[in-house]
Amino acid sequence: MNSIAHRSVRAALLAVVLLALAALVLPATSARAVDDAPAGSSPSGGPYLGALLDWATDSAAAHAERSGAPAAVYGRPVQLPMSDQEQGYLRDFFVQVAGQGAHALLTVRPEVSLEKVDDARAAVLAAQVADVAEGYEGTVFVRFAPQMNASWVPWGQQPEAYRDAFRAVAKAMDAELGDPVMVWSPTVGGDYPFRAASTVPPSGGDLGALDTDGNGVWNQDDDAYRPYYPGDDVVDWVGLSAYHDDTGDGPVRNTVAAPGAFEAQLGPARATGPPAGEDFYAAYAAGRDKPLMVETSAFYSPGAEGAPEREIKSGWWDQVLAAASGGDYDRIAAVVWNETVEQRGEGAATVDWRITADPELAAAAGDRLEGTPVVTGPVTERTVLHGGGSAAAGTVLEGPAAWASAVAVLTAVVLLSLLFSRRPVTGWAYTDPSPRDARIDMLRGVAIVFVVVNHVGLASLFQLLTQETVGVVSGAELFVLLSGAVLGLVYGPRARDELGEVLDRTTSRARKLYVTALVVVLLVFALSRLPFLDATAVTTFTDQGTGAAGAGAAGAVYDLYAGVEGLVAYPVSAHAIPAVFLLQIGPWQFNIMGLYVILLLLSPLVLTALARGRAWAVLGVSLALYAGGSLLRIRLLPSQFEDSFPLLVWQVLFVLGMVGGYYRRQIVAWFAAPSRRVLLVACLVLTAALALFSWSSPYLTNAYDVRLTLLPESSFRAVYDRFFGRTYLGVGRLLNVLLVVVAAYTLLSVCWRPLHRALGWFLIPLGQATLYVFVVHVFVILAVTNVPALQRGNLWLNTAAYVVVLGLLWVMVKKRFLFGIIPR
Repeated sequence: MNSIAHRSVRAALLAVVLLALAALVLPATSARAVDDAPAGSSPSGGPYLGALLDWATDSAAAHAERSGAPAAVYGRPVQLPMSDQEQGYLRDFFVQVAGQGAHALLTVRPEVSLEKVDDARAAVLAAQVADVAEGYEGTVFVRFAPQMNASWVPWGQQPEAYRDAFRAVAKAMDAELGDPVMVWSPTVGGDYPFRAASTVPPSGGDLGALDTDGNGVWNQDDDAYRPYYPGDDVVDWVGLSAYHDDTGDGPVRNTVAAPGAFEAQLGPARATGPPAGEDFYAAYAAGRDKPLMVETSAFYSPGAEGAPEREIKSGWWDQVLAAASGGDYDRIAAVVWNETVEQRGEGAATVDWRITADPELAAAAGDRLEGTPVVTGPVTERTVLHGGGSAAAGTVLEGPAAWASAVAVLTAVVLLSLLFSRRPVTGWAYTDPSPRDARIDMLRGVAIVFVVVNHVGLASLFQLLTQETVGVVSGAELFVLLSGAVLGLVYGPRARDELGEVLDRTTSRARKLYVTALVVVLLVFALSRLPFLDATAVTTFTDQGTGAAGAGAAGAVYDLYAGVEGLVAYPVSAHAIPAVFLLQIGPWQFNIMGLYVILLLLSPLVLTALARGRAWAVLGVSLALYAGGSLLRIRLLPSQFEDSFPLLVWQVLFVLGMVGGYYRRQIVAWFAAPSRRVLLVACLVLTAALALFSWSSPYLTNAYDVRLTLLPESSFRAVYDRFFGRTYLGVGRLLNVLLVVVAAYTLLSVCWRPLHRALGWFLIPLGQATLYVFVVHVFVILAVTNVPALQRGNLWLNTAAYVVVLGLLWVMVKKRFLFGIIPR
């Protein structure tokens, strides 16, 4: 009886426990249903509202202010491969997005052929993204090479290569980011294949996957999407570029979209049979149960005739919201509006895609959002993101620590300057009696090392010591100034009595350098066509925000070989040959050669004036041209070097160098007078002060930089942009260059023997062959940028790589390798 009772009690207790577990399991199952929603989806179920901004001129905060609320998703393009500078811009993007509590959409744009997007390159990119995204709380959407089914993108209509590249990037991002959302995003295929029917695909070979109906012709009957789909296992979301743009090949005209135009681009919400080639939503969003991200906007060109902007954009906005808010297209999980301005072709129409630039239009668009399930930001907690990993912004000293460091540096410089000026070590002084000044050769060696290190662009200890570290000075300014000094030193004494010989020698050298420039430009173009070589480091240029376009252009990418494909076309393009001979194309790391050629041709005029005692006239004319070129931004020649080194402006460095070289002995004697030693000490202290100013730069983006916040960032940028601009050689930068040369020359004069013993063996040979090193370093850059391991930002590995590179260049100089071909 007791046994039966006990069993009954145990059974009752078991039943209670099972009921309790059931009660717990049911809500838990419901919770998992929410948690198992597609990655990145809105918790409310409504679609996110996103924005693609022009990050060179816009910001997330500015967009939020115009819109009345931040976007839920902000998008930015990311280059593959990505340089250290571009990684810095991406870090700033994550800082802005985190500050608005938004998700991040990275649009990866391959700058190399798809065949080169292998596991190694994808792994490097993923590691770079993971570094800058460390600590970021939002979702990272990765949209690889969108519009891949279109004919107007470099990676377009190459299905096999695209699928392999997508899978490589997805694998790498999963490994580094943990939980990224991979987005596959073609363009609307209504006019596919966006070209005449053909039996040969754009990449050559057979039709392969493009001929989906197997009739031997690639035309509008073939599926616009299926050949490019990389697989359900690597695609988290699908996307679609769906714009209102009726321009076609006819005249540009602003039009209002027809009713139902947006839904027509999506295709039917549910398939009534096997989806047709244009039924994107039914086949890929509903059919594959994937969230859909729509990139969209409406065409409006301010200079074209037709309907008004507000009518065009409001009409399209309404259509997009209606589809995203209704029940039929319930897989739409994000609507990303293009908030940029585009220039279509050279001299063609300007297209303003933005809906927030006009305050009334922005307000009306915001009003229409009310009552819809569309989600704006913030969607995550607003956070202050400082970056992490190897891409962090380095060590920052603020407040008393920064000022104490600055005072300590200035005090040390003052004490050492006074000590050496009063009690110089006689055994250390420069005493070389030869007419060639070895101090200038050593300084030229420093300048060319600066040039090589900065152009190769790897994060390393070398970069920390050369990138605007000794002041707001780069190797380019030192290179031009010291080249002029050597010319004045060597040819100046001959200009009075041997002008004909001077003219012959300088003209012959200019001709040889011009031919060398042509050879380098064409050789780089030929190498860029090799399928196994990535030449984007020398065929494109990424604006760092310190050039003529200002900080707003940071991150802008320019094609330095645009149109040069016409050289290998038949018939040869009419503009391609003049572009080569006028040096309108070529590596940015080499374009200063064009400036040097012109300055060499003009040098006999300056030398003649100096030989006749007209130094003040020479300086007056040079400074007047510099002032006019800086203020009026005059471009004299069509050559590419005028973009970075305007002739009227940069000639002042060369002329000042020639005057300094010509009057070297007089200048040294003038400074050596006891009454002027105080002035020399002042130059040294001011040089140190400008170095401290450069250490305050917010442009320092390397993880190993040390920055002193002596000035608020806004104040530094204002002073830097106004007085230290690089392209038009701000007056502060010009002064800084002169002070650095005076300080360095003084240091070498006083401490020559120990410095020569420590570094002269290395720097002087390079300084005596700077043009040789300058030519060779272009091909060194090509080699280095094709080693994936060196693109990971590893400080010690990259430092070792620089040791190898600089050592190789030194050995080549010492062995006189190709000295008979390459000018020195």
